[in-house]
Amino acid sequence: MLCAAERITPWYHEDDVCWIADCEICATPMVVWRWHGIDPSDGDRQHMLARLAAVAARVFDGHYVDGHMRNIPGHFHAHARPDGGFFGHGFRRDSLGDAGAAS
Repeated sequence: MLCAAERITPWYHEDDVCWIADCEICATPMVVWRWHGIDPSDGDRQHMLARLAAVAARVFDGHYVDGHMRNIPGHFHAHARPDGGFFGHGFRRDSLGDAGAAS
């Protein structure tokens, strides 16, 4: 599903390297590398994590990056998780809550 980049949750960012949308399971912003694989270049990794941090700053009052690829281990992605939590429910401060569309 990550390879298809299906728009099933709100999207926050999109460029030639990555896209960022809410994870349908966690309700947290998740960055996904546009290429299939698990080893992006250092430049691509830095780019993706910087974009993810910018989105997470709008959504949570603090966050950490979870780079463990649990359910889809063959495609690089990382979640921004709220400080003190794992799922986004109840931690989000963005005006749209857990169900709104991104701007």
